[in-house]
Amino acid sequence: MGRNLDVVRILRGVHMGQSVFRTERDVTGWSTDKLKELLLGLRVEGPEGSCEVTDVPKLDGEASINNRKGKLIYFYEWNVTATWTGTSKAGIKYKGNISVPNLSDENDMDDLDISVSLCKDEPNTPLTELMKKEGVKKVRSALGSYVDHLKSEFTQGMILPTVNGVVSNPQPSQTQTKVKLDKTQIGPSVSAPSPKTGVKVPTCKFSLKETFLTSPDELYNTFINKDMVQAFTHSAAVVDGVKGGKFQLLEGSVSGDFTELVPDKKIVMKWRFKTWPPEHYATVTLKMKDQGSETELKLECDGVPTGEEDRTKEGWKRYYFEAIKQTFGYGARLY
Repeated sequence: MGRNLDVVRILRGVHMGQSVFRTERDVTGWSTDKLKELLLGLRVEGPEGSCEVTDVPKLDGEASINNRKGKLIYFYEWNVTATWTGTSKAGIKYKGNISVPNLSDENDMDDLDISVSLCKDEPNTPLTELMKKEGVKKVRSALGSYVDHLKSEFTQGMILPTVNGVVSNPQPSQTQTKVKLDKTQIGPSVSAPSPKTGVKVPTCKFSLKETFLTSPDELYNTFINKDMVQAFTHSAAVVDGVKGGKFQLLEGSVSGDFTELVPDKKIVMKWRFKTWPPEHYATVTLKMKDQGSETELKLECDGVPTGEEDRTKEGWKRYYFEAIKQTFGYGARLY
């Protein structure tokens, strides 16, 4: 059973003669850590003494989140065993176990079987009843908190192309972390005043090649679909994915318009940094080549102001290519 945090799988099937996509995120590792965090240290007190959860020796199960045609489905199934330690008013210590065999998406919190027992050879103590009454309430509350965290912390980023490339995705939340920018990144930077419009700008060009583990149509949509652009840039964007349509992303740091669109094969755009001389655009051409289980993307960028080549190249690599792979799972083979 895999325990990699936040592994995103893009799975493809067929439904009603059309392509259907779903995203699956494995949150088993995160769940293990979160359950231990919520359970360890739980404490109850009564006239007889106090009890505390001191260990979680067994967490068998798995958890994942699926986005199927725009609907988030949460799957989790756990068999939990915890250890509690009781201390009587006289200072005598006792040990016992807590068992939760049916923590799953199929059971409501009120339906969980939470059993409390003393360890073998431990003498009877009123602390057992304290754990059965008050301890169980706190354990149930902690497990409910786990489910709440699961449904809140992993909503963002569950983006996927669905039928005919349409994407279902909530707008980025205001609390979502924005991309931090520096002098080598795509984004605003402190620079000298730009030359006036009409001044000829010395330029250069470069090309890049990258491979994505997805189909050409999926990769094509990643660049022209507003929701998908917002997903991998982690910020609001304006994207009108038609010929002549304009785009603006990364808080206005990058802008331009689409001059040629050949579905699933080629995108040509006028593209510029905000800090470039006014009205100066580079021409960016993206060509997609189907290679079976993956797509080769060739980028040609012409008209980059001299001195901006490295910054522009690194920006495309990091904030387009790497971000797309990390967001949509196009960078790692899944078996």
